[in-house]
Amino acid sequence: MLIVDSKDCENIDKALKKYKKKYEKSKTLLQLRERQTFTKPSVKRRNQILKAIYKQKISSGKIEL
Repeated sequence: MLIVDSKDCENIDKALKKYKKKYEKSKTLLQLRERQTFTKPSVKRRNQILKAIYKQKISSGKIEL
């Protein structure tokens, strides 16, 4: 549960903006989407390896964005 402390003089829009930022940083929506479908552990591991290879190529300069 997210709690946003707001002062009495603070606008409701600012408090809502703070709540949205906290919600985004907590990655709740990402976890929910991830749990909707089952992915095999081997597929997860393969995706991690491919991401690592891609990041390594970018850092070494072989791929330019």
